[in-house]
Amino acid sequence: MQRIDHRMAGLAAALAAVLALIVAEGSQSWLGLVPCALCLLERWPWRVAVILGLLAAFVRPRQAGRGLLALLALTLLVSAGLAFVHVGVEQGLWPSPLPECAAPELHGGSIAQLLASMPARPSKPCDAPSFLIPGLPLSMAAMNLLYALVVLGLLVAYLVRSRQNGR
Repeated sequence: MQRIDHRMAGLAAALAAVLALIVAEGSQSWLGLVPCALCLLERWPWRVAVILGLLAAFVRPRQAGRGLLALLALTLLVSAGLAFVHVGVEQGLWPSPLPECAAPELHGGSIAQLLASMPARPSKPCDAPSFLIPGLPLSMAAMNLLYALVVLGLLVAYLVRSRQNGR
């Protein structure tokens, strides 16, 4: 059985992050799903994970690679945390922490003034879940949460095992 080193783990983590971004961007571009402000925020940890994974894959000293993988694990924890908050917003457990998720407040004035104060592109409310697979009761935010936890679990298992084996 081939041993996995920090380079392979970094490449695998970067690939997992790229896959998450492809699904998010693809569902928006090809399937027409409109992301909300929290959806867009949830993509940032995956972008950081791509960079950290690639750095871990190409850095020379093993300890530096392991350090980058540990940072990547923290990044995945942030991703899972953001997804958890988003799922809570979708379920009505708490309000969104982002002001962009609320409906715009329109106050008095003429119709022309009201129309001029509206945003050019309407935003999707954060409490309206988007479903990638019809009939599957998992929103995109819930799938992101599960995916981030799985990738995080695999990365932490690798880090623990490699530390025990002295690699």
